[in-house]
Amino acid sequence: MPLESLSKARKKAVGSKQTLKLLARHQVKTVFLAKDAEKRVVDPIIQICTDKSVPIVYAENMLVLGRACGIDVGCAAAAVIEQ
Repeated sequence: MPLESLSKARKKAVGSKQTLKLLARHQVKTVFLAKDAEKRVVDPIIQICTDKSVPIVYAENMLVLGRACGIDVGCAAAAVIEQ
């Protein structure tokens, strides 16, 4: 149940812009991406995660990821900053 770790995280980032910003600052423990997110949105995140060896967990779709983040709309990317 990897999405539960996102739901229960003390600090998290929601959205691709916030995730990219925190990846640049080396503050991300795990990244969560929606499988149905647009390629142009998630490709830069995947590249940085690969370069920095940050684990990526895929959610079934954007709505599932959004709900795991505690919001009622879809979300392409999210990150756990602190468990």
